[in-house]
Amino acid sequence: MPLVVGLVGLLVGAAAGLAFRWSERSHAREPEVSAPAVSDDVAALLSALRSTSVLLGSGGEVLRATPDAYTTGLVRNGRLTHTTLNDLVTAVRADGQIRDEHLDVPRSAVPGADRLSFEVRVAPLAGGRVLLLADDQTAQRRLEEVRRDFVANVSHELKTPVGAIALLAETAADAAEDPELVRRFAAKMQREAVRLSALVKEIIELSRLQAPDNEVDFVDVSVDTVVAEAVDRIRVEAESRDITVVVGGTGGLRVFGDHSLLVTAVRNLLDNALRYSENGTRVSVGVRPRDGIAEIAVVDQGPGISSENIGRVFERFFRVDPARSRETGGTGLGLSIVKHVAQNHGGEVTLWSAPGRGSTFTLRIPQAEDHGDGPGPSRDEQAPPASAAGAGGESRDPHPAR
Repeated sequence: MPLVVGLVGLLVGAAAGLAFRWSERSHAREPEVSAPAVSDDVAALLSALRSTSVLLGSGGEVLRATPDAYTTGLVRNGRLTHTTLNDLVTAVRADGQIRDEHLDVPRSAVPGADRLSFEVRVAPLAGGRVLLLADDQTAQRRLEEVRRDFVANVSHELKTPVGAIALLAETAADAAEDPELVRRFAAKMQREAVRLSALVKEIIELSRLQAPDNEVDFVDVSVDTVVAEAVDRIRVEAESRDITVVVGGTGGLRVFGDHSLLVTAVRNLLDNALRYSENGTRVSVGVRPRDGIAEIAVVDQGPGISSENIGRVFERFFRVDPARSRETGGTGLGLSIVKHVAQNHGGEVTLWSAPGRGSTFTLRIPQAEDHGDGPGPSRDEQAPPASAAGAGGESRDPHPAR
């Protein structure tokens, strides 16, 4: 019996050993594990590099690669995936010279996949091996594209009022003998100057909000005061167009932030609501606490926004209706400013909208500490509760009161 037990134990041990070796071989085929031909010193050196690194054997096989070489699609199935990289490696092997290359490649073979940008260096090593180092420049490239687009958009937006003022000034000079024409052109010049001033002011404000060294002095701020001040600033325009502005919801909420920036954000939401509202309609402002967040919802009875535009309304210079926006003096920067104010306060701005049913923009800012979700004094019961929705259009409250 002891002999049988011993044989069984021996077989089990052998089976376990074979299973372990099979497991090791299987894992050796996986990207994360290096081939045994790479010494511990080389492996440690490659791991210490900040760049994405790929060590190739004399036959072009991948001996070792960092995980991001796989996640970015540079390596698949133990080989380099892009022809440009393989050609580069072949050239380096041929003449032994280090080569640098800029590489722009798709993340995957899926049509329409994101493109990645790399600065690549390929160097020959002993024994026919080749080391490839790649620095991912995708984020930097996208930032440069955003900056170029911003400069182009600013230049385009500034040309319109500046060109209009120059043309009006020239026309007014030609009509010097007609005081009535001069007055008419002067009034138009004044409107264009106001528009230009607003545009420059908002460009400066947006640049300040996006600056990496932007320092904002946060204090305990009353949401009631922020809403009241923002409403007061648009009251004259609302009354001139017979638009009723109703404020309601929960009073007494407080947030930790910059009073001036928060007023600007709420006012921009109200300006946007008025701009897309017909005369004689209503704009509502609802305030409520929700899970430690103070929600300020601005609801209009405007034409609403199509699903394809909902995700773009917070982009700089984007206008759902360019003709209406220019006619009413819109710069296309107001909602972008709201987004950055919210982000700088650790919050967000969300949108629910549907064509023919108006829009609800909700500014969500974390409440100041020691102020929970307990209800404060109620305001005007006519106002809707604040609602929140994602940029894609999914809404927690898809039918806010209007």
